[in-house]
Amino acid sequence: MDDVVKPKEIWSSRSTFLMAAIGCSVGLGNLWRFPYIAGQNGGSAFIMVYVGFVLILGVPLIMSELAMGREGKLSAVETMNRFVKKGYHPIWKIIGWISILVPILGLSYYAVIAGWSVEYTFKAIMGKFRDVDGAGSGAIFKASQDNVFSSILWFSIFLFTTVSIISRGVKNGLEKAVRIMLPALFVILFFLAIYAMITGDAAATVEFLLNPDFSKLTPRAILEALGQALFSLAIGVGALITYGAYLPDDVSLPKSAGVIAMADTLVALLAGFAIFPIVFAYGLEPSEGPGLIFVTLPIAFGQMPGGILFGGLFFILLSFAALSSTIGMLEPIVAWFVDKGKSRAKMAWTSGMIAWSIGIFMVLSFNVLVEFKPLDFIPLFEGKNLFGIMDFTVANLLIPINALMIGLFAGWAMTNEMAEKQLGFAIGSIEFIIWRISTKYIATFAITLVVYMMIFGNPF
Repeated sequence: MDDVVKPKEIWSSRSTFLMAAIGCSVGLGNLWRFPYIAGQNGGSAFIMVYVGFVLILGVPLIMSELAMGREGKLSAVETMNRFVKKGYHPIWKIIGWISILVPILGLSYYAVIAGWSVEYTFKAIMGKFRDVDGAGSGAIFKASQDNVFSSILWFSIFLFTTVSIISRGVKNGLEKAVRIMLPALFVILFFLAIYAMITGDAAATVEFLLNPDFSKLTPRAILEALGQALFSLAIGVGALITYGAYLPDDVSLPKSAGVIAMADTLVALLAGFAIFPIVFAYGLEPSEGPGLIFVTLPIAFGQMPGGILFGGLFFILLSFAALSSTIGMLEPIVAWFVDKGKSRAKMAWTSGMIAWSIGIFMVLSFNVLVEFKPLDFIPLFEGKNLFGIMDFTVANLLIPINALMIGLFAGWAMTNEMAEKQLGFAIGSIEFIIWRISTKYIATFAITLVVYMMIFGNPF
């Protein structure tokens, strides 16, 4: 592009950018979903397939999204508007708008679950799980959800912590936060994994996570690996375009994408070694999701030596992972307003209040409005309350569709000149050809398959 746009903010270093991007991709799904589905679907056989998808599809798409952001040097909406003014088809504006819609909706319900993490940090430290059994742990979780005032309080504390960080800007807010949280997250995770493997059932964990069982590597399992690889890396959320806009031109996007993907995978694997030795040691059933984190694990924390320390650290870890993701959700929204000449601080708090207003209904979906299912007549939303509708819409529709649009843009619309400039691959080089084939054909087909699976269910 011949006009020059200077970003209003810029990362102070490549390492800080990497911490922010890794934090955005590392979320609750890494901790409570990946280890379980890996263990259930062939252990290291599944992991090998997953890593293959990350390298073939995930890394090229991360590179593409960062390239779009650095080329545009603006928020996702304004970047796509700028591309259209330079001759790209107006349909690509959809990427920008979904990159704003996904974060505001995602933040409104993700912060509800994140609020539980903060609440459970205090419960663990105060010894609330001491000698608790399955029924007792379930009762504690249900009581937390049923308490409307408490649920709103923890949700609000978490959400407005996110707002406070983003309101201070990239250098004074976002960077300072990730410099503390990301190193702390990895230190805590390494400590918990080592402690759990020493004191828990390490043999059963290794058998569950690493024993290669190719008989379990069914077409369904492969599709699970594909979906997890594509959508655990924050592709299509809007954060990577925004973060890319703040990147200096001398930062290698291919190397950065590789580091982000490897770190995301490492966290997911370490989470398994931190969680399942404890689960197996106390005869509990391995599972996934909130049930594993907020019902199953507290039973073990209440019985194990050092359970107060281990449980407290675990929920601090969970809170940091969630917070690093939510600041990546709020920044794309605020960046758009900043591009419009608005005050960052005012727009951060305004955006936060919008997310809070929507999020109140998400909180109430676990108590007062638990049986309110306004879209029950639509097959896709049958049986889902407001929280379920929002989760399905964002995770199963908007993010996959945006990831597909990004893949299509990178593969079919992005000029060779833009790709060469941003990725550093000479046109016609083997690296350039691999990237172009991956985004143009493989990623487009793979994401279409995942979108089908999200909407219609796994065909296998």
